[in-house]
Amino acid sequence: MEKLGDDELGLIINWVHDHNDRKLISQVCKQWFRVEGRTRLSIRVLEPEFLHNFLPRFPNLVSIEASGEISNAHLECVAQTCPNIEVLNLNTRKMQDDSDDSDDLSGLNGGIQAIANGCRKLRKVYLRRRGIGNFGVVSLLKFGENLTELDLGRCSGITDQALGSIGSANSLRVLNLRGCWMITDSGMAMLANGSPARTLKKLIIAECERITDNGISRLRQISCLEELNLAECGPAVTDTGGVTLAGIPNLKRLNLSWLVNISDVTLIAIAEHCRKLIALDLTGCEFITGEGIRGFVDHESLEELVLVSCVNVSESDVEMLVLGSPSLKYVKLDKRLRMRMPTATQENVSRFCTLD
Repeated sequence: MEKLGDDELGLIINWVHDHNDRKLISQVCKQWFRVEGRTRLSIRVLEPEFLHNFLPRFPNLVSIEASGEISNAHLECVAQTCPNIEVLNLNTRKMQDDSDDSDDLSGLNGGIQAIANGCRKLRKVYLRRRGIGNFGVVSLLKFGENLTELDLGRCSGITDQALGSIGSANSLRVLNLRGCWMITDSGMAMLANGSPARTLKKLIIAECERITDNGISRLRQISCLEELNLAECGPAVTDTGGVTLAGIPNLKRLNLSWLVNISDVTLIAIAEHCRKLIALDLTGCEFITGEGIRGFVDHESLEELVLVSCVNVSESDVEMLVLGSPSLKYVKLDKRLRMRMPTATQENVSRFCTLD
């Protein structure tokens, strides 16, 4: 039997997707070790300190994930070795500090600049808790023409300056700015007036407490928006901004949790105009009452509703809503409301949807 060439062997190995099986393949001989590395498309880096040693074996990677400690040198190695990277996932649970000074390449700002320059095919970048500042975002967006998803959650150095650069992204579909507390209404205006207004499907600005009704009202300019998370945006978000959300006709998932100044006025407007809404989270919205909840009776799309810590909603309100909303499949209540609800009511409601 003739020895398989690298091209033929590569075609065969491409059919093997299980990580353990590929590891066994790479141990057969030197040729199989080499070809397996060249055909590997994704990798999860568990020991970044050895990145310089093993990464050259995988020149054709399109996806890299690393949740541990990462340095500028590591990212520069990725940029030089793997120019075809499309997905860079550096999300981590541990906060990594960074400087927001545009002349300072401390933290990962310098490494992100290297990635932006060397990996022009980037589509999805996840940098949650990596402490990226404005400099890193500006560098990333300067060359990220194909960027569709960007996660900057809890990067506290992000300001409106970064939003100005994000406003030039003409392919962006998903943007996470959770906990980027320095963002203001001006940043929302840059986003709404920029290219993302025509492409953005999912926006998370939870815990951005400097955003007010003025900034929220800008979001209706993003007409294609389908998922919006405003949780814990603070008391400066009231019904004045809330009712403008009804002007986003394609909205499917909406999180208003802990917006303590949102009331039935907002809820009724959303129920009337957001006819594609599937999921709504009202956790901690203390001003919401049965009147607002009943606004969703006969709503043809709503499937999921969270009413935890909605102290002015009664068990009869929940029963009326469920019985009048054929599409509703799941309602989450807190223990207080569940305990007050008569057994007969729970049984009646449970015939139509799941109570949690």
